[in-house]
Amino acid sequence: MPERGQPLRKLGFLTIGRFAADDPRPGIEETLEVIERAEALGYDSVWLRCRHLQAGISSPVAIMAAASQRTRHIELGTAVIPLGLENPLRLAEDLATVDLLSGGRVNPGVSVGTPMLYDHYKTELYPESHALQDFSKERVLRLLRCLRGEPVSDFAGTVGIEQFSDHVQPHAPGLADRVWYGGGRDSAIWAAEQGINYLTSSVVSIEGTASRDFATIQAEHIDAFRAAHRHPDRARVSQGLVVIPTDSATDDQVCRYREYAASRFDRTTTPQGPRGMLFSPDYVGTSDELADQLYDHAGFRRADEVAFALPFSFAAEDYAQIITDIAERLGPALGWAPAGA
Repeated sequence: MPERGQPLRKLGFLTIGRFAADDPRPGIEETLEVIERAEALGYDSVWLRCRHLQAGISSPVAIMAAASQRTRHIELGTAVIPLGLENPLRLAEDLATVDLLSGGRVNPGVSVGTPMLYDHYKTELYPESHALQDFSKERVLRLLRCLRGEPVSDFAGTVGIEQFSDHVQPHAPGLADRVWYGGGRDSAIWAAEQGINYLTSSVVSIEGTASRDFATIQAEHIDAFRAAHRHPDRARVSQGLVVIPTDSATDDQVCRYREYAASRFDRTTTPQGPRGMLFSPDYVGTSDELADQLYDHAGFRRADEVAFALPFSFAAEDYAQIITDIAERLGPALGWAPAGA
């Protein structure tokens, strides 16, 4: 864990992959170029946000497939694929195929629950069975069984000249060990009990805690995950906050970045909704300032890798400046060294 003087082990970032709905190809190409640039800068990982029925990445597996052929070393993750819109068996086939193409670099982050705005399109997604769908964590377990090569069919053998397997093909060894799950304290404990990895983000639930401090709650969730994991020394935890370095930014960029953070600050002061969702403030400043703030952050001190989230609404040149400063200024201030250095 990165206390002062201890190096951050892995550095990554999360991108939303925005595009123009009336001309999506340039935006999709921009996402692939960002991934290529990230590898050139030495990042350990890039994570793709999944956004259905929006002008963003709706098929992260397809983006990872394309990125796998443009890169050689960087890990490719999803944060997260909502399994309510997926068939775990079919998703397992796609993930395994891309993982093999990438040489074992895929990190599937997943979530469960009723999909957002489900009532508006459930009959298109599941025409005959929308009222019967199970959106519980069992969907994650189904995916894990498929990725681990457990039987999914009661038949294996030859039909005519065709050979059939009783488990998902292709099989990608080790992929199941790179599955990630996010959520609050109960989800952290459940993920640990399944032996999968734990994603934390810029929002936490206050359920099960007396604290109203974001960093303290996030630290409690990570502690609960590690305490429940069978192999805590191998358990991976990734922290994701919105962190915007300004080292090489223009005055105009700095102004816009600070305005963006200020516009989102009110939601960080009070828990939101029935589950008490608490948002983290966004961090804007020089890399030295950000490093000091992160080392004072209880959640950051308990994670050994990060995937800083890029803001939603910035321009391509803003993202280029941010990811460059993170790699060349903030990462080294946190003791991180580029991959292959």
